Amino acid sequence: MFQISPLPASQFSHLFGRSDEELAGLGVSVSVAGPGDRLPCRISLRDTVTGERALLLNYEHQPAPTPYRSRHAIFVIDGAEEARLAPGELPQVFAGRQIALRAYDRSGCIVGGGLTAGEKAGALIEELFARPEAAYLHGHNAAYGCYAARVDRA
Repeated sequence: MFQISPLPASQFSHLFGRSDEELAGLGVSVSVAGPGDRLPCRISLRDTVTGERALLLNYEHQPAPTPYRSRHAIFVIDGAEEARLAPGELPQVFAGRQIALRAYDRSGCIVGGGLTAGEKAGALIEELFARPEAAYLHGHNAAYGCYAARVDRA
């Protein structure tokens, strides 16, 4: 069994409600979701709906001091509340996307990975966790390479 976790809203709350100009000064871009836009929020683990304000910023999702240390662009919905997923539950934001999963050991080095349709990610997660050296996983949106969510053993 596995548990998918969102990013904590508290890491981004200092950005919520700020003007576009203030955010630009912090290196954050603002988008307002239009019809059909799918801006994936890493806090709520869902896509934006029309009219929602999404903040695009650089985020260090893999801080381990290894060659795999990594940061990339992510979206968070302005004022988002954290998703609360049950063990084994896949987030809405995986649906309709190719998801790359990367398994890391306790030191933060990659020990496995794979690519799957988001709706079928559970099987690949279980396969990667069958490796005893896999301590945690990161999901990434395969098309753009951006971090999607962390996966731990439940």
